[in-house]
Amino acid sequence: MIRLIEKGLMFGNLVHISSPALVERYNRALQHLAGKTTELTDFHVDISGYSPEVGIELDDPLYLNPNGVNRQFILLTTEQKRAPLLNVKFSTSRDILREFIEMNEAQLFALTATDAVAGELVNSVFKLTTPRDLLNLRKIEIEADTVGGTLRKAEQLAGMVERFKTEEDAWFDDVLIAKMIETARETGDVTRNPVHLRHTAFDQRNFWTAHFGGLYLFPDLDYPAAISMGDRPEDMPIEHVFDASQRHRIAAFLNDNNLVETIIEARGVNSAAVLQQKMDFLTVHAAADAGVDLTGLDRSDMRRLARNHADRLPEAFHGLAQLLRWASDGGPWPRITSDHPAYFYTMRASDTPNRDLVNMLLAELAPLDPRQMFICHKELFYNTYSTWPEAKKAYVADFLAREYQVDKAGARAALFGHEPDMSGNDRVSDDIIARVGPWGAVGRN
Repeated sequence: MIRLIEKGLMFGNLVHISSPALVERYNRALQHLAGKTTELTDFHVDISGYSPEVGIELDDPLYLNPNGVNRQFILLTTEQKRAPLLNVKFSTSRDILREFIEMNEAQLFALTATDAVAGELVNSVFKLTTPRDLLNLRKIEIEADTVGGTLRKAEQLAGMVERFKTEEDAWFDDVLIAKMIETARETGDVTRNPVHLRHTAFDQRNFWTAHFGGLYLFPDLDYPAAISMGDRPEDMPIEHVFDASQRHRIAAFLNDNNLVETIIEARGVNSAAVLQQKMDFLTVHAAADAGVDLTGLDRSDMRRLARNHADRLPEAFHGLAQLLRWASDGGPWPRITSDHPAYFYTMRASDTPNRDLVNMLLAELAPLDPRQMFICHKELFYNTYSTWPEAKKAYVADFLAREYQVDKAGARAALFGHEPDMSGNDRVSDDIIARVGPWGAVGRN
């Protein structure tokens, strides 16, 4: 993984914590949440305050995520909103944390000026025992306060102020007045500057979880389903439950809910270039398994590799090649149905609120496309990367550093964006789109 770290492809955009004051606040918050402290004086944190260095020191990668269910967090600065979330167990966690920080940014900025804010993403389940427990995770609430209890004390002070203003004899209550003055020294004037965090409840509708071998849950659709990347769970109270081998049923589910579109249909996308790059990744996969040096490949080198290792190329390569010829040169119409290995390589998520989750699922169903995996499912990418031959690791790391890191937004937009192309120069003509296409009709059988 050192190669990925050096190229900024792993642990990138973490927040550096090195000042003694911030380290001391972090330790107080960590003691408050987990009963632990760190001896480190220099480390990095993600959006939740998790530090990979502290995780190694404590020999506990889940020190802020006990049982992998109720994620705890430590905010030292609102700049953490730009950081990634490491050791992800639920696909919704980072979005919830970021939205919470952005909705309360002014208040959190003031609170973190003097103390750490510690909290938890709370739901009704504290430990998952069966997959059916996941369907109880419908609402996430954020509980947060400074380690010194500023918000709790501010709420108490607000209550005392209300008593002082409404109770008839409050003007003569020396104990109440003294307690108000003492509390106000810690909280400030809550009548002029109320200290309150808003928007702390979030719905968790459709999501992915790393638990039980990896599960995608879509209970909030017209045709609800759960898709398992591990063993198919038998006790899920949801209409359809599939495992990764049931390609036709997964394809039908995605199409019936209008969750996907083909790369050929995508407007504003150079679909030929996307298909070609996917073919290159499949070529690299075959060549790496054969022990070929992949350094400095150009287009002619890639064609040579494909010719020399044609017997090793996965079937998906040939399906994509037929599709590329059909789309670019009017070649024969290929029949690529959901049982064809190339099928999910030809898909991307349509423009729906579930776009990121669907692209994440497609990355698992098309595992030989490392670019999509890196962009859409980093946990899977890092786990898969560690199993590759060194030649493939070097090629993919160099490619991502060269082609993706320099323009992340542009790369994402080119692959997954849904903005209309205003140039009038769509790569694929309307008459091609109007055809039935090589995918054919996908039923629910």
